[in-house]
Amino acid sequence: MPPLADGGRRVLARLIDMILVGVVVWLLTLGFNVNEYEVDGDRMEYGRQFGQSFIAAVLYIAYDTILISRTGQTLGKKWLRLRVANLDNGATPSVQSALIRSLVLWIPFAFCCACIWTAISGGWSFFDKPYKQGLHDKAAKTVVVSAG
Repeated sequence: MPPLADGGRRVLARLIDMILVGVVVWLLTLGFNVNEYEVDGDRMEYGRQFGQSFIAAVLYIAYDTILISRTGQTLGKKWLRLRVANLDNGATPSVQSALIRSLVLWIPFAFCCACIWTAISGGWSFFDKPYKQGLHDKAAKTVVVSAG
């Protein structure tokens, strides 16, 4: 198994992925007119927030699940030479493992507490011993390693 990934590179890779998918979410929510909130004169409308959260959740989960199950790498991880591997054998995670990992990471992010959940789930890896796993990695039994 390659060495475990450095925490700083993991954070940077996640930020790259969040920006890439976030731009697509933003464009789609504009196109479908499902902005997070709308201010119109004397009232503020929150009803469309679910639509934006749903689009974000679907895109982030699909992005992570598809790319991680194919090569173990999202674009951010690929650019920073990291990959996700099964804890037990170092192989690329299955679709099921990648989906579990993505669901644990992105459902809370999209529907309730984006910044807080990202800090907790990903930040967990800075204190976890011995495998430096985030909560999403623990759920899927994966680790993030250096790819080369």
